[in-house]
Amino acid sequence: PPLPSPGSPYQPLIEALGNYPQKKFYNVSKLGGTNQLLCFTLDTLPYSIRVLFESSIRNCDGFLVKETDAMNILEWKTKQNNVEVPFCPARVVLQDFTGIPAMVDFAAMREAVRNAGGDPVKVNPACPTDLTVDHSLQIDFSKCAIQNAPNPGGGDSQKPMAKLSPLKAQPRKLPCRGQTGCKGPCSAGDSSRNSGQFSAQIENTPILCPFHLQPVPEPETVLKNQEMEFGRNRERLQFFKWSSKVFKNISIIPPETGMAHQVNLEYLSRVVFEVKDFLYPDSVVGTDSHTTMVNGLGILGWGAGGIETEAVMLGMPVTLTLPEVVGCELTGTASPLATSIDIVLSITKHLRQADVAGKFVEFFGSGVSQLSVADRTTIANMCPEYGAILSFFPVDNVTLKHLQHTGFDKAKLEVMEAYLKAVKLYRNDESSSREPEYSQVVQISLSSIIPYVSGPKRSQDRVAVNNMKSDFQACLNEKSGVKGFQIAVEKQNDIVPVQYEGNEYKLSHGCIVIAAVISCTNNCNPSVMLAAGLLAKKAVEAGLVVKPYIRTSLSPGSGMVTHYLSSSGVLPYLSKLGFEVVGYGCSTCVGNTAPLPEAIRNAIKQGDIIACGVLSGTKNFEGRLCDCVRANYLASPPLVVAYAIAGTVRIDFETEPLGTGFNGKSIYLRDIWPTRRELHTVEEECVISSMFKELKEKMEKGNKRWNLLEAPESTLFPWDLKSTYIRCPSFFDKLAKEPVSPQPIENAHVLLYLGDSVTTDHISPAGSIARSSAAAKYLTNKGLTPREFNSYGARRGNDAVMTRGTFANIKLLNKFIGKPAPKTIHFPSGQTLDVFEAAELYQKEGIPVIILAGKKYGLGSSRDWAAKGPFLLGVKAVLAESYEKVHKSQLIGIGIAPLQFLPGENPSTLGLTGREQFSILFPPELSPGMTLDIKTSTGKVFSVIALLENSMEITLYKYGGSLNFVARRFL
Repeated sequence: PPLPSPGSPYQPLIEALGNYPQKKFYNVSKLGGTNQLLCFTLDTLPYSIRVLFESSIRNCDGFLVKETDAMNILEWKTKQNNVEVPFCPARVVLQDFTGIPAMVDFAAMREAVRNAGGDPVKVNPACPTDLTVDHSLQIDFSKCAIQNAPNPGGGDSQKPMAKLSPLKAQPRKLPCRGQTGCKGPCSAGDSSRNSGQFSAQIENTPILCPFHLQPVPEPETVLKNQEMEFGRNRERLQFFKWSSKVFKNISIIPPETGMAHQVNLEYLSRVVFEVKDFLYPDSVVGTDSHTTMVNGLGILGWGAGGIETEAVMLGMPVTLTLPEVVGCELTGTASPLATSIDIVLSITKHLRQADVAGKFVEFFGSGVSQLSVADRTTIANMCPEYGAILSFFPVDNVTLKHLQHTGFDKAKLEVMEAYLKAVKLYRNDESSSREPEYSQVVQISLSSIIPYVSGPKRSQDRVAVNNMKSDFQACLNEKSGVKGFQIAVEKQNDIVPVQYEGNEYKLSHGCIVIAAVISCTNNCNPSVMLAAGLLAKKAVEAGLVVKPYIRTSLSPGSGMVTHYLSSSGVLPYLSKLGFEVVGYGCSTCVGNTAPLPEAIRNAIKQGDIIACGVLSGTKNFEGRLCDCVRANYLASPPLVVAYAIAGTVRIDFETEPLGTGFNGKSIYLRDIWPTRRELHTVEEECVISSMFKELKEKMEKGNKRWNLLEAPESTLFPWDLKSTYIRCPSFFDKLAKEPVSPQPIENAHVLLYLGDSVTTDHISPAGSIARSSAAAKYLTNKGLTPREFNSYGARRGNDAVMTRGTFANIKLLNKFIGKPAPKTIHFPSGQTLDVFEAAELYQKEGIPVIILAGKKYGLGSSRDWAAKGPFLLGVKAVLAESYEKVHKSQLIGIGIAPLQFLPGENPSTLGLTGREQFSILFPPELSPGMTLDIKTSTGKVFSVIALLENSMEITLYKYGGSLNFVARRFL
């Protein structure tokens, strides 16, 4: 499918690429020939719609993608929201939970094709498919850097931990490592900064942080967790490894490599595909919710359900309503003090207010070039926050520079740039050509984005940095409350002298005594931590210092943060200012700060001073950091360093210097604040290149356990009949070389009589397996104990478990039962049974079943087993008042007929009780939107609409669904 479709009417558009004659591509810009109107129309299309258009031209085969589809996309301006169009993504990304059912289906299809006399070797995914095993890890072993932390759960915290720990825990008293997290007497002193002693003492820390369960990555715990992961999931992993060996177009990224969305962004993204010297844009659908991140690289992509992604793997297009595209114009220049986080969150807030739900968002304007690729991917990843399908950043010079640092060779980048410009998918700020036309335009001025801090007592009380001095003054005046401290006017300028380490210092209201840089909430975007480091570097070089009594600390959220601070060369400068790495865990933000020097504490209490703490964490309640620190502010990491140097929050950074540098020169914040260009340069050259190099090495070397894992190499998978994880499903039991005419549904009983708004959560198996459920009975009969049941998600490769879990939701309201319960009535016997048990009896008796439902059947997120499960229960049709569109398509894709009552009719108006038997006759030739007659056992006859809305849906239904349709193509 990625290559030109045979017989495509658009074959004449294929031509050579400029200076690269061996490279071929569809030159869609020549579609209009001399027709200036068509050429103009293409120029005004949003870039994201141009990607859809190119795909429709390249994949046009007259059946799955038609000429009318391409023209509808070209006429986007008038057709948006009014027509459905097919889209054939270039590739698919799966994570293991949603990927295993798809791969099991392909394995079963090979078996069925062989049994029907075909060649099973031909059964392969139709497009490149990357499956990342990243959802199997469970934290069985862990450690934490917090010292002497309270135990919120009560009881003896050491005993249960000792049972889980791979190492022996200390009995009671823990040695201090000289960190700010220590609350008890220090027995290690400064000598604990020695790395050898530090490592030895880590061995005896508590294993879990009682606040956040945040572990400290350590080799032994990593190895122990990997060992558990491979042991627990051996069957699944062996199946994945078999898949990687025998299927073409399948790549399995083994455990411990990285998360699906991160690997997709950092390693799998092509931007431009090249297959046999044929070029086309990269695009993707994925079952990972973070798939939208790739739009920051100029790759069109979004998250989809299991059935949609499996359909793409089968060579079918994704169908979507031609969307509105909201243009987000970025103008102006961001405040020098605004960090990437400030900009990302501000843009997210604007888009949430602009009502972009269900639409594409596309960025343009002079401000776009100020955003790094890290900024862009973060904004694109925030789509769920503002409801957009995706947020697209067309490829530009910033993108190409980023790709250069991630390992793309120069020749490939040159071809990429030439191709994108030829098909008008390259965005050039300096070009005089007009911008695309959008459904609506949202304007955001980066100049309006200013940095904030939060405090002094609550995180929701935001204060603009340029108003900090006046706001703190107001807090001194206000009555005691959520912000005020009620300090008498005559005492607001009090100064308390204090002797510390042989020098005299002066404390006053607003003085800073705690400054903590914490990256646990900021390390998703390296720029904010790098900004703190670069600011520290410039401050040290200018001769600025931090007063020694201020408790400074640097607590990275992971070793990766320390890695990029070190590789960029800024770590020594942070250390010079007192911001030394104290460990990897929750420290200052949970109150685990070492006591302030006694002289400082006494001075604060004697003078009733409103002392301040500044940190880049998430919690700042009054007294949280220290009982004598009453004002606490949350700030970005570079601002924490800046306020630490200033020593007070009562400063106007615009007009007052941070301090005095060498030669008595006054140094202002603007003198040492790193520019965005400096940040981007360091980020790309030091951080990004290092991270990508490490990932590439990890991908090439593989995982030792994965490399040693044995797996079969046979063309057909050797199913283990005893397995409770992997089982050959029965979707292809009736596969034949030629499709048969739609068979009538005769004397069907109603399996379930449901009301309005039945969601896919009600239908699809999810979560833990209840001990009283049909799935639990099945697993118990297989010799498993409840502790070994695992979850439905882990057993998605076993159709016997998943079928038993269909309609097993305890909140399911079946009108036959009258109360929420996963039960129904088997009418021939009159028994009340689990839904699966009733369906199993009907199937043994040869009686078909249908489902009666109200409005909006199938609401919620797309779930493949919400269609597969009912099919395996024997459901032949669903009769509802209305459907959620995606779920309706999924029913057709599995071979279930979606039938809809006529407008104004429903079971009540027709006098149906659901206890009747129903007969439905299909004519030999089906047509879109046709009306069918249903006859009941009581003699009532009424009409319904068959929601088969186009020739493709009719064909899929006649073949018994997309799986059987594709399997027959291999015959």
